Amino acid sequence: QVQLVESGGGLVQAGGSLRLSCTASGRTISNYNMGWFRQPPGEERDLVTTINWSGGSTYYADSVKGRFTISRDNAKNTVYLQMNSLKPEDTAVYYCAARLLYGSRNRNEYDYWGQGTQVTVSS
Repeated sequence: QVQLVESGGGLVQAGGSLRLSCTASGRTISNYNMGWFRQPPGEERDLVTTINWSGGSTYYADSVKGRFTISRDNAKNTVYLQMNSLKPEDTAVYYCAARLLYGSRNRNEYDYWGQGTQVTVSS
């Protein structure tokens, strides 16, 4: 079992930055592909970005490309999401998720999820 805990969310003005962390426990995530998803109020949970087990391959949704950066530190069992130039439409609960071995853009294919952290961007 892998337990994931997100942190770093909060309230920020448009144009500001936040850095989310997702720390795993229970086992190493060094062979897991990781993803960040977000769910705005009343909407579905959508993929934001993924990173493969080594950190050598990433994917970004068009809506965040050039503004968000995913990274990981396997020694710390932690994945990060640096969010810059935040917009009000980035407001959502952000979740990290883990999938063993192979990456996926499908939220239904992830094995473990965190509880989420709220990000609110004011205009």
